Amino acid sequence: MEKGDKGFHSLTHMACPWWLGFTLIGPIRRLLHNPENILRPYVKQGMSALDVGCGVGYFSLPLAEMVGPAGRVVCVDLQERMIKWLERRAEKAGLSGNIEARVCVNNSLGIDDLEGKVDFAIVFAMVHEVQDKERLAGELYNSMKKGGMLLVAEPKGHVSRDAFGKTVTLLTGHGLEVIGRPEIRLSRAVVLRK
Repeated sequence: MEKGDKGFHSLTHMACPWWLGFTLIGPIRRLLHNPENILRPYVKQGMSALDVGCGVGYFSLPLAEMVGPAGRVVCVDLQERMIKWLERRAEKAGLSGNIEARVCVNNSLGIDDLEGKVDFAIVFAMVHEVQDKERLAGELYNSMKKGGMLLVAEPKGHVSRDAFGKTVTLLTGHGLEVIGRPEIRLSRAVVLRK
């Protein structure tokens, strides 16, 4: 990507390094962000789910368990090493049958084939790493079914109330409606519906 290009990640913004992936799935995080508790109100058997910025699959594997064998979870991350690690974890957990892992590129999530197919999407602690938030919002909106839900959470330590408000405004500007503001420790969170 050239210096002036707009992409999901600019040259000055850094995604979480792949080698920190082990800290993202450790037991301490589970005390703060229990994935089943966070996802349970929104995810049902047979759903099609999308995990953007999935990393090594902290939410992806529980999503796959919750949607069951009739469901599908598409996991997208910019870092190939994170995706490879996720695939190994999914295979070990016996969940690789309903997880599809994809490496995205700087200027696209690579989910055009999902247009109007996603029941539930999660974007956890990564919007602040994205330069072209407008494009991100558009791709998320296009992927969702009518009535589909999107959970966005950002870390309070990295994202101010004002910055998070701008993200919510951007998403509602694309036609999503705020339906909830769940309490997630150390996070600012919103649930939206198409």
